[in-house]
Order: sequence, then C-alpha cells, then structure tokens
Amino acid sequence: MALRLEDKKEIVAAVNKAALGAFSAVVADYRGLNVAQLTELRSKARQQNVYLRVIRNTLARRAFEGTDLELLNESLIGPTIIAMSLSEEDMGAAARLFKDFAKDNDQLELKTGLYEGKLYSGAEIDVLAKLPNREQALTSLVSVLQAPVSKFGRLLTALKEQNEGEAA
Repeated sequence: MALRLEDKKEIVAAVNKAALGAFSAVVADYRGLNVAQLTELRSKARQQNVYLRVIRNTLARRAFEGTDLELLNESLIGPTIIAMSLSEEDMGAAARLFKDFAKDNDQLELKTGLYEGKLYSGAEIDVLAKLPNREQALTSLVSVLQAPVSKFGRLLTALKEQNEGEAA
C-alpha cells in the first residue's frame, strides 16, 4: 500500500521526535518474523519504554537528519526495525529488548547499535545490552562505597579482639 505524502511527513516527524530524545538505538532486520512475533516484540517494547518502529529506510534517513542517530544511516539496508531507548533510567533497554527477543527468534538479525555517538556492530550489541539501569548502577555504587567502610570496621573489630586477647 502506497503512503501519501502527508502520512510520510507524519512518520518522519514522529521518528525524528523520538530520535531527538533517544539515549541509544538499535537497528535490526526483521525478515522472517510473523505478525504474532512482531506484536509480542511491540508489547515488550512498550513495557520497557522503548520506541519501536518498522520504517522505510528513506523515511528513517530523513527522520535521523540533524540527530545523533544519523550515524545509523549506513545500516539502513533491507527490512528495518528500529528500537530507541527513551528512558534516562535505562539507556540499554533497546539493545536488551532485541538481544532477549533474538534468543528465542533466530530470524531477528541485529545490524547496528548506537550509544553516545559510537557505533556497535551486531556482535557487539552485548555491550549496550549490559548497560545497567539506574537502580543497578546505584546499587553497585553503594556497594563500592560500602566496601572500604566495611573493611575498616572488620579491622577495628580484629584489633579489639587482639587487644583483649593480649590483656587476658
């Protein structure tokens, strides 16, 4: 079905708006996925605050103009589905979504990922998928800060026990 010019402009505007607010993005080839699988992928994307769109490559190129996602233009070949992480609290959500979905659906082929101006090949998407969300990052920060205090406390306890042992 042919798209009218107004429809194309709406698509480009919507994708451009999402691209301006995206923290990371992943491009994949969805050839071989059926409607039920794509519906499941869309549902998971909504739950994880990921903007997901099947889009024509020419429209994607136009939508990416003037954004950081312009670097993805070279990977826009063949049937393309784009996922963008829109949450500052979970910047790796798009990569994690595609990576998890690809485990059960071999047809989804990851092409390229983008994070902070750096391109990642399909094989390197794990780097993006392993980005911690806000809660995980804060937990690891607290454990790093807590370790020296905990060691100092154990040292004081050991010194106290040693002094009590010598006094007895």
